[in-house]
Amino acid sequence: MKAVEIAKKVASGELTARSVVEQHLENIKNLETEVNAFNIVTTEKALEDADQIDARIASGETLGPLAGVPIAVKDNLCTRGLETTCSSKILEGWKPPYNATVIDKLKRADAILIGKTNCDEFAMGSSTENSAFGPTRNPHNLELVPGGSSGGSAAAVAAGFSPLALGSDTGGSIRQPAALCGVVGVKPTYGRVSRYGLVAFASSLDQIGPFAKTVSDAALTLEIISGYDPRDSTSISENSPEITKVLDEGIEGMRIGVIEELSGKGLDGISEDVLLRVEEATKVFSKAGAIVEPASVPASIYGLSAYYVIAPAEASSNLARYDGIRFGPRTEAATTAETMTATRTKGFGDEVKRRIMLGTYALSAGYYDAYYGKSQKVRTLIMNDFAKAYEKFDILISPTAPTTAFPLGEKTTDPMQMYLQDVCTIPSNLAGHPAMSVPFGLGKDGMPIGVQILAPALAEQNMFRAARVLELGNGEISE
Repeated sequence: MKAVEIAKKVASGELTARSVVEQHLENIKNLETEVNAFNIVTTEKALEDADQIDARIASGETLGPLAGVPIAVKDNLCTRGLETTCSSKILEGWKPPYNATVIDKLKRADAILIGKTNCDEFAMGSSTENSAFGPTRNPHNLELVPGGSSGGSAAAVAAGFSPLALGSDTGGSIRQPAALCGVVGVKPTYGRVSRYGLVAFASSLDQIGPFAKTVSDAALTLEIISGYDPRDSTSISENSPEITKVLDEGIEGMRIGVIEELSGKGLDGISEDVLLRVEEATKVFSKAGAIVEPASVPASIYGLSAYYVIAPAEASSNLARYDGIRFGPRTEAATTAETMTATRTKGFGDEVKRRIMLGTYALSAGYYDAYYGKSQKVRTLIMNDFAKAYEKFDILISPTAPTTAFPLGEKTTDPMQMYLQDVCTIPSNLAGHPAMSVPFGLGKDGMPIGVQILAPALAEQNMFRAARVLELGNGEISE
């Protein structure tokens, strides 16, 4: 059942919030040991919150738009009094004294937090295998990855553990697992959603967004969590868009560009199945009255290279605070410096250490201009190329991920192959633009494929209108 429908039925008394939560907890009980989507399931608190909602409805109170709807949130979002680990040993046991802004907004909408989801440690990864608490598995095939880094959130929605989930997207960490798990995943415009209370990975790239089974559920959730927050210096002061009201306006006359550089031309590794789905998507858009043509964003082919300098550099700075003194468990040693070293050596996983070292190197004297400075120039080129493309097109499309879900362990020993999983999603993070993945058919292996829809900054409405058309056209394609 859609989140929107659950909220309406709970508000009308047709369903109780408790029965909704109990059903989702039963789903978790039956499958969670196999999927491992959660680090924490908040069983008792979720039932308590559900009872409170039912009591408020019985007293005639008007509730929020997500009344009684269970939601799972990635374990890098701060939850007051509830452990927040980023799936890392170095934060094990840490309970924040405050909520992330998005958590408070969901509570005001009367959503019910059902658990904290597993992820790649500190959101660094593309498969949710880099977790201190074990890998998450794809609900469609338990031998395959769910994508990452927000794989637990994507898997939770796909498995029916919760109708909605939140993740964070630094280089594709919402959209790529959404594609691999067959759900909707949205990265909003940078600054559209407050990052206050999101444990930082790369501050100029991170953005929080929703997962959902349907485009309409994702739109409602984004409306709720969007908006200006004075506690986030990068927060956009402009009013949040009313997305749900425009969902069914269609795309008649909309100009849609297919990004050549991300759709096979000059980019190796994209499977034929994925390219076929993008081609099918263009037919759906054309049938709906859009003008679909090839588009070029030349500098996007350098996005991966620039990202893996910029993101690790920012991670090197952000993760310096985890020293064994201020957060989590400490590994004692003879001196303060040795204690910090021992704590970080024991507390951080291999991928986090790899990226910290990459970033520290890129920022070091003698290499800053050659690597970090040059990567920022490439970032500007990408922004400029997108700007030129959007002079001609209203939205752009591309594959979300190069392939369908791959086997657990297949890429863990080859970081470069893992990094390539985000080759189509990274450019929009570097530009700060919104993008989303919409499920669109299956590959020959029977696994989901997502088509990515990109839009200029603050143009979420057009993006969602196109997503709705694609969602409606999904049932018309041949599998």
